Amino acid sequence: MAEASREELLKAYESVRVCDVRDGMDTLGLFWTGSVSPDIRPLWRTRVHGIARTARYVRYDGPMPAQTGDAYWDEFVGSYYREICPYPWMDDIRPGDFAMIDQSELPVGLMGSANTLGGIKKGVVGYVSNGGCRDTDEVIRQRVPFWTPRSVQPMVQMRLKFDDMQCTVDIGGVAVHPGDVVVADGDGIIVVPRKAAMEVAHYANREHQSDMKTRRRLYDSLGMEPDETVGDDA
Repeated sequence: MAEASREELLKAYESVRVCDVRDGMDTLGLFWTGSVSPDIRPLWRTRVHGIARTARYVRYDGPMPAQTGDAYWDEFVGSYYREICPYPWMDDIRPGDFAMIDQSELPVGLMGSANTLGGIKKGVVGYVSNGGCRDTDEVIRQRVPFWTPRSVQPMVQMRLKFDDMQCTVDIGGVAVHPGDVVVADGDGIIVVPRKAAMEVAHYANREHQSDMKTRRRLYDSLGMEPDETVGDDA
């Protein structure tokens, strides 16, 4: 995808909520497209949008390590991350990428307090995983946007292996393609197919503007102090 096209997409979805995007999809007849299972929830409430960067991990089915104790940490763990469960997709991150990680729904902490920040530093706007997230107290404290069905304890060793990246993945019942638009907030996650993204954005923004105007009038009638969700104009 050309950089100008990425910029155009990111701008088009800058303000809309997940429900606005859902309405935009429905307007185009895409009623059963894009809504990720509500079982995948934010660790803390926030809203982000970006361009899908996908990765897929599957169950490790190899031999168990012979090393234990110091040898396990000093010799085995590093080689496991290098050879069996690497993170090559992290090397190609572009600002505005939304990391969409298919862990085959295995409850393992592929991402945690440190590597999530590493991705943020490179330009990741948020993470979705159908497996789990480790170190969630720190992830929340660090304000890393993360959607997952569960908090987990296990690391990846003997549990996950890298399979593919920038491929189609299945997350929460939705086929996510690299380059799709992803919007996520407290209402969940929605994935917009790239080919329909600009048209969906048009109707999503239309719905959002209408909602802001209606709610602004209600704020005024109720004597409520206006905030950023209702804009400046009555």
